[in-house]
Amino acid sequence: MSADARGEATPRWLRWALPAAVFIGTLLAWELLVRARDIAHYILPAPSLILSTLAANFGSLALAWWFTIKITFGALLLAAAGGVLLAGVFALSRTVELALVPYAVVLQVTPIVAIAPLILIYVDSTTAALLICAWIVAFFPILSNTVIGLRAADANLRDLFRLYRATPWQRLRLLRLPAALPYFVAGLKISGGLSLIGAVTAEMVAGAAGRETGLASRILEASFRTETPKMFAALALLVATGVGIFWAFNALSRWLLGPWHASESSRPL
Repeated sequence: MSADARGEATPRWLRWALPAAVFIGTLLAWELLVRARDIAHYILPAPSLILSTLAANFGSLALAWWFTIKITFGALLLAAAGGVLLAGVFALSRTVELALVPYAVVLQVTPIVAIAPLILIYVDSTTAALLICAWIVAFFPILSNTVIGLRAADANLRDLFRLYRATPWQRLRLLRLPAALPYFVAGLKISGGLSLIGAVTAEMVAGAAGRETGLASRILEASFRTETPKMFAALALLVATGVGIFWAFNALSRWLLGPWHASESSRPL
């Protein structure tokens, strides 16, 4: 019987070694395929060429990378602050929730590529327009998850707070917010990737050029010049950013929830 079947925890080293081995194996297979088939670099560059291109163009790509990171985390910070604040208001007032939820849903279901051109028209600053676009994409998951969490408090505890005549603010601060923390962290995990996607998508729509632009602009510029290795180099930085965001919020989840919440149990499902 396997360790998973017996309910034993997966060894820590295996959690890192297995994905790393698969990733390295994929890169090796990619390299061998390109070399064996003699595929032209403008069609599919080999990982070694992508790495050398990244090293050769790292100066310009790093500036664009930093711009994308600023837009991504700025939008995520605004989405987290606004989502938690509005979720708290919804928890305290059902009337406000009924009045404002339709607008939140409209923002969520409207494709960002459809409204990004309008935002770029109405907002003078391209950077601010990109920030708004990324915020729109990242906002709803945090709001929705936090509202669900605020309502997930144990019914017996809610009765106890009512018995002791706790004020709405006391119920929110001492009961509902701790219950909502796992849901909020889950929303952060989702919105972290979405904010990056929103920032890149908005910049693709904007077609911005110049120094204050992100990796999406570098990809567009490289595509116009048929510089496929440079496109892959910029894409590699985007992928690395997304993976870094995912692992960062996984670590945050373990730190906040690991000592007490079942979702961060070391045992497999």
